[in-house]
Amino acid sequence: MAIINLKDLRAALPRHARLIGLDPGAKVIGVALSDVTLMLASAYGALKRGKLAANAAEIVAIARKEGAGGIVVGLPLSMDGSMGPAAQAAKDWARSLSDATGIDVALFDERLSSAAVNRMLVSEADLTRAKRAVAVDRAAAAYMLQTALDVSRH
Repeated sequence: MAIINLKDLRAALPRHARLIGLDPGAKVIGVALSDVTLMLASAYGALKRGKLAANAAEIVAIARKEGAGGIVVGLPLSMDGSMGPAAQAAKDWARSLSDATGIDVALFDERLSSAAVNRMLVSEADLTRAKRAVAVDRAAAAYMLQTALDVSRH
């Protein structure tokens, strides 16, 4: 499979197929899922980051269970929009994930998604730092996927 443009990924989805949003961190991969109308993203869970084959198998299981036909991986671009080491690592991981799962992947700029989620959790949810760390990975994936759905709809 391949890394493709987000609009092309969305257009290639079978009717009522969902998208999985992934926010790959060093230790945890945040997982989000769209609804079947591709209008709303929700936090789904988090996977412990491990060997690619194991993570790919977990993601394929989610895709089968939830009827997902594509994956959107967060791309941590530098603030100036350039591809730094973290973005290159995410791109390489996304390409390998697509090959391992057989599912097309699109990349989407996730700059500041974790920061936005952290601010919201501090101000609105009043969570402690420890509780925020658990929630941020899932919420950041949902934030990124929701933004991708909104941008690609127009």
